[in-house]
Amino acid sequence: MTAGRDRLRELLDAVLAEGNASLDAMAADAFASPFHFHRQLVAGAGEPPVALRRRVLLERASWQLGRGARVADVAQDAGYDSVAGFSRAFRRAFGRPPSSTTAGSDHRLVAPNGLHFHPPLHLWVDAAEEAGGGEAGSGTPRAGASVPLAQLVHHDLADTEQVLEDAAALGEDELRRERRPGHVVLAWDGPEPSLLAVLDALVRTKEIWLASIAGEDLPDRPPASLPGIRARHATIAPRWVATWRDVERRGAWADRLVDALCEPPESFPLSGVLVHVLTYAAHRRQVARSMLREAGRTLDDGDPLAWLVDGAAGPDAGAPD
Repeated sequence: MTAGRDRLRELLDAVLAEGNASLDAMAADAFASPFHFHRQLVAGAGEPPVALRRRVLLERASWQLGRGARVADVAQDAGYDSVAGFSRAFRRAFGRPPSSTTAGSDHRLVAPNGLHFHPPLHLWVDAAEEAGGGEAGSGTPRAGASVPLAQLVHHDLADTEQVLEDAAALGEDELRRERRPGHVVLAWDGPEPSLLAVLDALVRTKEIWLASIAGEDLPDRPPASLPGIRARHATIAPRWVATWRDVERRGAWADRLVDALCEPPESFPLSGVLVHVLTYAAHRRQVARSMLREAGRTLDDGDPLAWLVDGAAGPDAGAPD
């Protein structure tokens, strides 16, 4: 575990723990005296713990208001005794009254450390701010995605569609046949003994990460069926490409999503999220191919080089997104 992750875990304890409205409560949770807790957090994050909590809760309040929450409810969630007090603090922070907040309003405030509220219960670490860049998204541009990475993103989607199309030639019994009893790719995803289970996990992984990055609730998991999986893939594919194009445009590959619901909290760099997904997607596509061959299907190897040479990639697949 890195020192950076330890620091974020302490910040999460201070900022997100319910009931930790005072420095004494935060320090008690960290098994430290208020003096040492305050000093360590200021040294590590450049922001006093109470101010950090107040700012992040105001960012959460702005997000809640943009989703239609009542001002009185939001004020209480943010720890204010009165709507008037909350409204004054909100106007000072955002330069607008709470009542004018809409779904398109920016819920981020300027931060000295890049730590921001990220819905539904996360922190987002803007790497430019963390490095001293000032406002969110500012600072020295970071290294962008390479052409090969852009090609991998596009090939993964195209090859997934190809595997789904090949699977459509099989009957329901073949799709659900347990060809790999006890087969597990990642422990938290559970067993994937059948072709249908592998294909469902292939699409489900992207749905979960898209929701995390966009700050959405965990998506429902419908009963697995091949038509449903194909429809879900068609829905998320353009969003998946658009997400990474946006990360590239903003030079945000070093930004981190901190999941406060993990125990202990986990910090994920966006670049690492993409590499993680592409790695296991490639593995699952090859497992699916093996199962398809066992079911009597003749299909290609899914080689990205052949995909590029044959022109299936299209005119934009090799260009940086």
